[in-house]
Amino acid sequence: MLKYFLLLWTCIFTLFHLIKAQPSTKFNYLSEIKSGNVENTLTSSNNSNSLMFDDLTIEMRISELNFQTPINLDYNENVNKYIRYLVNERKEVITQSLSNSSYYFPIFETYLDKYHLPMELKYLSVIESGLNPFARSKSGAVGLWQFLLPTAQLLNLKINSFVDERQDPIKSTEAACNYLEYLYNMFNDWQLAIAAYNGGPGNVKNAMLRSGKNTFWEIKPYLSKETQNYVPAFIAMVYLMNYASDYQIQPGDKNFYYHQIDTVLISKPIYFSTLSQKLNIPLDVIRFLNPAYKQDYIPKMQSAVALVLPSEKIPTFIQLQNEILSNEFPNQEQLNARNLKKATSYTVKKGDYLTKLAIDFRCSPDDIKKWNNLKSNDLTTGSTLILWTPSDIQNTIIQ
Repeated sequence: MLKYFLLLWTCIFTLFHLIKAQPSTKFNYLSEIKSGNVENTLTSSNNSNSLMFDDLTIEMRISELNFQTPINLDYNENVNKYIRYLVNERKEVITQSLSNSSYYFPIFETYLDKYHLPMELKYLSVIESGLNPFARSKSGAVGLWQFLLPTAQLLNLKINSFVDERQDPIKSTEAACNYLEYLYNMFNDWQLAIAAYNGGPGNVKNAMLRSGKNTFWEIKPYLSKETQNYVPAFIAMVYLMNYASDYQIQPGDKNFYYHQIDTVLISKPIYFSTLSQKLNIPLDVIRFLNPAYKQDYIPKMQSAVALVLPSEKIPTFIQLQNEILSNEFPNQEQLNARNLKKATSYTVKKGDYLTKLAIDFRCSPDDIKKWNNLKSNDLTTGSTLILWTPSDIQNTIIQ
C-alpha cells in the first residue's frame, strides 16, 4: 500500500508543479553534494538538459520501477548525483553494459530465479565491473561480480595458475547469488544486503551498532565513503539501464546473444591458439566466451569441463577434436602468447621513481631504462616515457 500511496502523492505533486510552472529547486547540487569524489566531475545543473534531470520526472519513473521489485529504490539527492555523474562522465560504461547485457543478463536471471532473488540484482554487476569478466580492481577484486580472493575461496570458486572462476560468468554468478542470499538472510533488508556486498557484513553490523539504527539511510554516515555511495549508485544504475534511451544512450555492437552459443565437454588440455586456427574463430572471441582461463589454455581437469563456442562451430569441433585436443604438458611458448605487450606513453609525475613505475606497469626498472635510453635512475617530472605494458592492462584495471 505504501508504494501506491507514494505514486499517488507523486502524481498530485506533479500536477501542482506543472500548474505553478516553476522549475524544480528540490536539490541544490553544488552546495549539498559534500561526500565522495563524484561532485568534482559534475557540471552545473544550469548547463545540463533540465528535462533529462528533472527531479519529478525521475522520481515518478523510479516510483514505477519500485512496483516491480522488493528492493526499495529510494530517490533523493544522493541518487540524483549519481544519475548525473553516470550520464555526464561514465556514459561509456552504460553503453558497454547495454551491449553485453544480451549475453550476460540471461545467465544472471537464470540464477537469480533459481535462488528466488530480485531480478534487479543483475545491475550490481554493472556497478561492479561494467559487465566485463576481465575487470580487475586495484584492490585485487576480479570478474563480473568483483570477488576478492578470500571471498571467492569461501564461495568455492577455483583459482590457480591457469583458472580463475571469478571470471567464469556462470560459476561466479551462482557464487554471487549464494552470497547475496546469505547477506539478505543476515539483514532481512535489501539495501543493507547490497551495502554489505560492497563493504562487508561486519562493517554494516558495526554501523548499525554505532548508530542504533537499522536502515541504510540512517546508518549511512557510519559507513565508509565507498559504501555510503554504493547503494545510491546502484539505484541510479537501475534507473539508467531502464531509461538509457531517454538520455541518448544506446547499446554499441553486441558480441553475442546468449542463444547463439553452446558448450561441449572436454577432458583433455586445449590451446586457444589451436582452437582458433582449426575452427577459424578469432582468438578474442574464444577469450570472451571462455574468460576463466588465464593463459589461453584449458588444462587437464579431474572431470570434464565445458568449452563455450558459437553454436555453428560445434559440429566442426566434434569433427576435428582429435586434432585440437592436446596430450602434452603445457608449452611455455604457447602460454606466453597472451602476454603480448603494447607501447603506451606516460608523463612522469612528482614522486615517481623507477621501481614504483615498474611495479605499476608490470615490468622491471631495467626495462624502463632500456626503452627510454636512460643512463641513470633519475626521472624528470613532466617528461614522457614509453612503457611497454601487457596488452590487457589498460582495459582490465577499474577504479
